[in-house]
Amino acid sequence: MIDLEKVNGDWEFDPAHTRIGFSAKHAMVTTVRGAFNEVSGHLHVDTEHPENSWAKVTMKTGSVDTRVQQRDDHLRSADFFDSEKWPEITFVSTHIEEVDDRAFSVTGDLTIRDVTKQVMIPLALIGIETGPAGELRAGFEGTRRLNRRDYGLEWNTPLDSGGVLVSEKITLEFEISAVKTAGDDASDEDGEDAGSEE
Repeated sequence: MIDLEKVNGDWEFDPAHTRIGFSAKHAMVTTVRGAFNEVSGHLHVDTEHPENSWAKVTMKTGSVDTRVQQRDDHLRSADFFDSEKWPEITFVSTHIEEVDDRAFSVTGDLTIRDVTKQVMIPLALIGIETGPAGELRAGFEGTRRLNRRDYGLEWNTPLDSGGVLVSEKITLEFEISAVKTAGDDASDEDGEDAGSEE
């Protein structure tokens, strides 16, 4: 049983132990996975007053990594993320609800390129532990399927079979390690200053 009092407060993502990635079908038969190497995020959790909880996440599109340089360069190009023009993907929550024990529904605005759409991301609280330096750590995991074309990521190549080279449906994958902070920004409900401290 997790002590919910420990959950309450402010949490900063630990980038070294956090993975925000994606997976997509390639040529209709295999799955290609990637991740963003530069990620920052802040969570404010209030289990007694969930309406006061919020989250903000930022991913640098230029840090996309699929382990293949040519593919990464293509993803950074105007065909996909257009990293020079739109260097960040952001998610800012508008509503967080506890839907079950250790399970949360996080609804918010996801912005990719110049398109913002509201999505719901289910997150599960995996656990809370004290780290070797005495820090309090929480782990969250979740996935969400999206249609990349909804965000202007429309590039594709048809296959002889009638299919396409890259699937339109992608799966976002969240494996988050967060460290509890002093909570100096607890009153900043819009999250504008979240993640600015070390």
